[in-house]
Amino acid sequence: MSNNPNTNHQSTRRITSDHITAVILAGGLGSRMGGVDKGLQQFRHAPLALHALLRIQPQVGEVLLNANRNIGVYEGFGIPVICDQIPDYAGPLAGMHAALSTSALPFVATVPCDVPLFPENLVEKLSQPFEDNPDLMLTVVQTPSGDQPVFCLIRIEALTSLEEFMKQGKRKIDAWYAQIPHAKVYFDDEKAFHNVNTVEELKSLESSK
Repeated sequence: MSNNPNTNHQSTRRITSDHITAVILAGGLGSRMGGVDKGLQQFRHAPLALHALLRIQPQVGEVLLNANRNIGVYEGFGIPVICDQIPDYAGPLAGMHAALSTSALPFVATVPCDVPLFPENLVEKLSQPFEDNPDLMLTVVQTPSGDQPVFCLIRIEALTSLEEFMKQGKRKIDAWYAQIPHAKVYFDDEKAFHNVNTVEELKSLESSK
């Protein structure tokens, strides 16, 4: 039996937090927020990305943060910071690629830095389909309004497929996962996945209960 957890997924049906690396995706340009570093914008007296860290950390074995600027500030969160390996701000897929390339664990969970209220059982629910279907490569959140493609749980074996997809210049997350075995996991709380794109949206979310 292989000792490498990355190549032996069929023999391990029960998935626990120790099998999962999470990555907080904070590597974007924040263009709809005037070019500011969105992950460092204040929400309820703390940076958005720190809220994501505090929510995801209890759910997984380790956490990485994907950023392409203000690296020293993010390193102050006390977790490893990884930069895109693909140049020119290639979007969330570049952050996923960096995490899949870096993680030593069999799965990578991805969350954006601008959704501070995502569910505390996110990873647990995304893990369940893998236990029933060892051929799955990815699970993704679905809400009443549709898929939430930045909220995924991915086997690291999917890295090969992702690299091929990005070599073709493609950048849409849902177009990529449509090509590999995947499952959608339903969450009925739409508000939990509300992302902040503008300063006005940030203020509105901050004042909501």
